[in-house]
Amino acid sequence: MIGLIFVRAIPERIMDVHNKINIFENILKVKLLTHEIFNILVFTQSSDFMSLSKTISEINNIDGVESITHAILFGPEGRPDAATVLKDEKARVTLARYFDVIRDNKPAKFLIAKKNKANFNRESSLVELWRIHDQLTEEFYILEREIDTHEKSLELLKKMKKPEISYLDLKIEIAKRILTSCILCVRRCGVNRLEGELGDCKCGAEVVLSSASKHWGEEAELTPSGAIFTMGCNLHCRHCANWKTSQWIKKGEVYSEEKMARVVENLRRSGCRNAFLTGEPTPWLKHWLETFKHVSVNTPVVWNSNSYYSEETSKLLSGFVDLYVLDFKYGSNKCAERISDAPKYWETCTRNIMYGKRFGELIVRVLILPGHHECCTEKRLNWIANNLGKDARTNLVLLYQPTWRSSEIPELQRRLTIGEMERTVELAEVIGLTNLIK
Repeated sequence: MIGLIFVRAIPERIMDVHNKINIFENILKVKLLTHEIFNILVFTQSSDFMSLSKTISEINNIDGVESITHAILFGPEGRPDAATVLKDEKARVTLARYFDVIRDNKPAKFLIAKKNKANFNRESSLVELWRIHDQLTEEFYILEREIDTHEKSLELLKKMKKPEISYLDLKIEIAKRILTSCILCVRRCGVNRLEGELGDCKCGAEVVLSSASKHWGEEAELTPSGAIFTMGCNLHCRHCANWKTSQWIKKGEVYSEEKMARVVENLRRSGCRNAFLTGEPTPWLKHWLETFKHVSVNTPVVWNSNSYYSEETSKLLSGFVDLYVLDFKYGSNKCAERISDAPKYWETCTRNIMYGKRFGELIVRVLILPGHHECCTEKRLNWIANNLGKDARTNLVLLYQPTWRSSEIPELQRRLTIGEMERTVELAEVIGLTNLIK
């Protein structure tokens, strides 16, 4: 039995209640998901109604809990909001093709890329391969539009002849060349990863997975997601919530691309809406491209990234990624360098978000940090409105909590106040952002 519990806290005690639930997740047998201004959302999976009732009672007894406003029970099909979001008009407009792919009404981009013929010589220079790639990218989107006009586009694609060498093969070849002097991210370390050299992200020649599972905690339109979490990261955020995997503290498992492809297929067949490439997928782009060469099921590729990758990576993602879920962490290069050791963050992140809008569909995650309203929050929300449009699908992430090395940054040693949360939401409304994820 699965349940969503909406806990209403006394406003001035919401952080205390949130902390208590967070500390005792295992004891309470719940998973803390998120909270709105006054409500805390808790996910629980119980063996029967009695155990669920006990969980609700234990939460209700926490000091500072005003009431439990809802305790929604539902079956294995997932969260109720994951079903209703498919009928949400704003989501349907901004994520129209993604919704069609999850329903198998249209093919994922990687399947089209495998049918898009490429003519190139593997002895050609990288410059020449990029020239061919740019031309094929234009041809890809023409082909995609033609396929999408057919009522049975997935069946049409299956009938198309598979070329000996494809647009996806070209991407793989370019990505392999890049790994000999790695420039997948902005740091441009230049190490030969194919020979075992390690750069800033500590990612080598073989892809290492932390976990792969059906996940219920992402945005409703992504849930349930086929979350595949890789090790390593090219950022060093002091407040990283996944520091054990990003910094290689936890031990992962080496996977072949063929094995990863089976994971992708099994997750899709188990009812997941997508292949949710997360952790930080950027260092493993070559491996992901090769993985989907071996995937035969129709599943949308969701690229969940910190957005701190090179323009070369952005180009390789075109015609491969269906939905970009991109972090927008800072509005100031100074803050990005100080907290995440990320030079040129603003210009890098905004460029890649614009690439995401151009080449696929897009959800922007805006992390709200305490004490960073003027320098970061205001600038980012205004940029979204002015460059992506006021109808851009935007998630205001209000659930910051101190973790890992956040104690090194004075203002990050606490959670957001209720006032900071309200101020952020009010600003978004004043700016006119109309497609906020709630």
